[in-house]
Amino acid sequence: MVKHMILWQLKDEYSAEEKETIKQEIKTGLEGLKGKIPGLTDIRVQIECLPSSNADLMLDSSFEDEASLKGYSVHPEHVKVADSKVRPFTKSRSCLDFEL
Repeated sequence: MVKHMILWQLKDEYSAEEKETIKQEIKTGLEGLKGKIPGLTDIRVQIECLPSSNADLMLDSSFEDEASLKGYSVHPEHVKVADSKVRPFTKSRSCLDFEL
């Protein structure tokens, strides 16, 4: 199994209310990919962060293997969510991929 974890910071230009809406839309979009992408076994987005956090949200996803993760990165359903719900609103992204 391969884990794919992402931390994002949203752009500073958004109000707190706008950020809550954006985070919920990212969560809904990404979690909606479950069952649509081969090899994706679990996907969760954490949007409730403690004040000590320096990220706004986190993706925690699991894949059958590294090939499945590579397929996810270019899958049209993932690209559609990333291009419409994530990339336009984020200023930074940190990624950690590892095998279990």
